[in-house]
Amino acid sequence: MIQEEEYKKRRDKLSKKLLNYSVGIISASSYKTRSNDTQYPYRQNSNFYYLSGFKEDNTALVFVKRKKSIKTILFVQAKDKVQELWNGKRLGEKKAKKRFLVDEVYTMREFDSKLKEFIGAAKNLYYDFDSEDKSVQLLKPYVKAIQTNKNIAPLIHKMRLIKSSAEIQEIKKAIHITKKAHHQAMNFSKIGKKEYMLQAEIEYTFKSHGAYSDAYTSIVACGNSANTLHYIENNRALVENALILIDAGCEYDYYASDITRTIPVSGQFTQPQKELYNMILEVQLKIIKMVKPHAKRSDLQQKAQELLCRGMLELKILKGNYKKLMKKEAYKKYYPHGIGHWMGIDVHDEAPYKDENGNEIAFAKGMVLTIEPGIYIDKDDKKVPKKYRGIGIRIEDDILVTKRGYKNLSAKIAKSVKEIESISSDRKL
Repeated sequence: MIQEEEYKKRRDKLSKKLLNYSVGIISASSYKTRSNDTQYPYRQNSNFYYLSGFKEDNTALVFVKRKKSIKTILFVQAKDKVQELWNGKRLGEKKAKKRFLVDEVYTMREFDSKLKEFIGAAKNLYYDFDSEDKSVQLLKPYVKAIQTNKNIAPLIHKMRLIKSSAEIQEIKKAIHITKKAHHQAMNFSKIGKKEYMLQAEIEYTFKSHGAYSDAYTSIVACGNSANTLHYIENNRALVENALILIDAGCEYDYYASDITRTIPVSGQFTQPQKELYNMILEVQLKIIKMVKPHAKRSDLQQKAQELLCRGMLELKILKGNYKKLMKKEAYKKYYPHGIGHWMGIDVHDEAPYKDENGNEIAFAKGMVLTIEPGIYIDKDDKKVPKKYRGIGIRIEDDILVTKRGYKNLSAKIAKSVKEIESISSDRKL
């Protein structure tokens, strides 16, 4: 669990990045309407949570920086028995003053009047340009009046690049629960079932082990469904002798995991499936070994493309001269996506890939990213040997950059053909 002192250090670090005579504002998320008078489950704004650890809606953080002073002010919902009857208990102003290490606490009823007071001497206004939340909307009268408007979000995103030891522990907890879910999926008797039944097993495992939510909509794609990268219908039959691509991870205390495994419905890989799977696995293992401080994501991407192109040539999925195929980017037909992405509070963490000058940011200790090569071959692709048609495979792990190299945080999730087959309850004995 992340302590209040760590949130304060983050706020202090952000404050130092603001210019003198500035006001900075970060708002909580609003509830999102699902249909008519019902809402989606509430999920806090990631930047607001990163700076506060506070999960209530209709709240805001305000930074007031003068030449020789910096103040952090938290606005919270006022205690209200009627609203609490319908929507749950609120922390309130008094308890917020005791809990949070901020300079001042007020209720949101005072937000507008206090904002006028804070902005009076300000020359710079920092806020999230993309936010549509309530407190940001109250800024509109001031936006044109202030000398300089700056987007505060990129400052926070850059801070989120490097994970603290406490954040890494939260990610590890998410991955530990996700391991249980993927192993349950491997062990679940799948023949004759539907994709959504397997999804339900995975998400039940998340919740039953303390993860209140998935980190993203789970992909459970059997057979040719796996060749739709963002397939989320999860409504087709689990067909005997087909593969299932499962891209599923939970969110534990606001920190994500992101794992993909591709497993056989029948418990055992066919020979063609094994050939393609082992080729992709070998590529993934080689790319993971490249992760270390000062390495760059673009180098991993290039190497993955080269290795997958060679692998597809050897399996006769691609035909021709290797150098010409690379030049034409022929591999993109079957491997169209990136090798991975940052991961943290968001499953695709909103941390930058380039610095202020447009240069790629190199890896550094404390960064967390995914490594996820894949191959996707449509069932109607007659240019590919028949035995590989209709197969989609992706293998994804969550990798921590360490002082001298890397640590695969999800290494204990079964991944080799032998490991997956040994767990399956449908394997032929």
